[in-house]
Amino acid sequence: MQIIPIRTATFFSRLLRVAASIVLGALLGACATLGLLPSSPPPQAGIPPKSLARDHFALHGGESVVGQVAIMEVKEGDTLPDIARNFGLGYDEISDANPGLDPWVPQPRQWVTLPMEFILPDAPHKGIIIDVATMRLFRYIDGANGPELITYPIGIGREGAATPVGEARIIKKVTDPWWYPTPHIRRDHARQGDPLPAAVPPGPDNPLGNYALYLSLPNYRIHGTDKPYGVGMRVSYGCVHLYPEDIAALFRDTAVGTQVRIVNQPYLIGERNGVIYLEAHKPLNERDGRRAKKELYARLRQVQKFTGLKIDWQKVTTMVATAKGIPSPIAGNIVGDPLAQVVVVRHPRQFRDAPELPRLRADAWYVRVAARTDGTEALRLAAMLNHLGPPIPARVIPLKGHYCVVAGPFGEMQEARTAMLSMKADLGIRRATIIRGEDGIFAPYPPAG
Repeated sequence: MQIIPIRTATFFSRLLRVAASIVLGALLGACATLGLLPSSPPPQAGIPPKSLARDHFALHGGESVVGQVAIMEVKEGDTLPDIARNFGLGYDEISDANPGLDPWVPQPRQWVTLPMEFILPDAPHKGIIIDVATMRLFRYIDGANGPELITYPIGIGREGAATPVGEARIIKKVTDPWWYPTPHIRRDHARQGDPLPAAVPPGPDNPLGNYALYLSLPNYRIHGTDKPYGVGMRVSYGCVHLYPEDIAALFRDTAVGTQVRIVNQPYLIGERNGVIYLEAHKPLNERDGRRAKKELYARLRQVQKFTGLKIDWQKVTTMVATAKGIPSPIAGNIVGDPLAQVVVVRHPRQFRDAPELPRLRADAWYVRVAARTDGTEALRLAAMLNHLGPPIPARVIPLKGHYCVVAGPFGEMQEARTAMLSMKADLGIRRATIIRGEDGIFAPYPPAG
C-alpha cells in the first residue's frame, strides 16, 4: 500500500499562517486541471492502478486536503460499483461524480472520474471520525514517521433510521457476530415478505459480516456486510458498515476504547499548497441542507476576510447545486498545487472482488427473471442481480425478438426459490419463474458463461 505524504492541521490556523504567501485573486488555471477531461483516450497512457493512493496517507504540517482525482477509461462489461470497490470508493461517491454515466451499463471508451481526493472533516484529528454526509470514515493513527490517515467509504442509516451524530467509543470487538434484529426490524422485513428469525448466526446471510466493532451508543456498531455493494448508500438500520476487506483491516488495527466522533458535514472547506478547496455533497435532508449551507457561506466569508483571498462565489453556488463530492479550488493559485492535476489510471486487468459468472449447465435449475426488448435494459437488470447480497449470478441471453435475463445455475430448486425471494425483496421482481436447463431457455445452449 502506497502512502502519500500530505500535510494537514487545523483549517483556520493554517489559513492565517499561509495568507501572506498566497497570490490574491488567482483562480482556476491551465488545461489538465480539475474538471477538464481528455477528449479521447491517449494510447498507453496512465499510471498503474496499484500506484494510486486509495486510503492511506501520511500527514505532515497543516494542510487539510488529501489524495488526488483520477480518471479511467471504461471498458465493456464494467460497472460503476465494481470500479468503486476496486478503488476504495462508495456507490454514491462514484455515481455523484459521474452523473452522465449509467452506473450498471456505462458505455465503453467513456471516462469515469475517480473522486479519490478528500477534505478532512472539521473535527479533532484523533481516533475515528465518521462523516455521515460524505459517507466516509477517517481513522487517525501514529505512524512510524508521524501521523497518518486511513479512510474508507461507508454505508449509513436509511431515511427514518438515521445514523446518530455525537461522540462514542469502541467497547467491544467481535469476530463472526450473531445478529439479533430488533422487533421493528423484524416487522419491517415481514412486511417485505422476508421474515427474519430472532437470531441470525454467522454466515453469508448475516448483515453484520465477519467483524463488528460495538459502540457505546446502544444498538449501534461499525461492521461488515453481506451486501457489499450497498456501501456508499443509506441502506442500514443506523449502523455503519464497510466493505469486507475494509472492516477486516479496521477491526485488526482498532483497539477497544478508541474514540469515535460522528459528524454531519456535507460541505467541507480545506487548504493545500495555498489553494482553498470546497467539497460539496448532497445533504441527508432538507433541514440539514439549509443549516449547512448557511454555515458554509458564513465560514467562507471568514476565509475571505482573514486571508484577503477572493472567493469565486459563482463557483461555490454551482458546486453546492451540483454536489458532485469532488474537492475543487475556489480561491488561490491552483498552479501552485502540484496535486491539482487529474491523474489518468490504466484499467486494471481484473477488478477486486468483482462477481464472476459460473458456467451454464443443462442439469441445473434457473430463474427466468424477465424478458426485455431493450438489450441495455436487460444488461442493467442482470448487473444489478449480480451485485445483490449475496449476489445472484445472472446473464442476458439474446432470443428471437427479445433479451432474456436468466439467473443461475442453481444446484437445487430451493436455491432458485431463495434467489426469487431476494429478487422480490430487493428489486421488486414478482413474475420470475423457475425452469430447468433442459427447458430450452438457452436456444441454442451456450457452451460457457
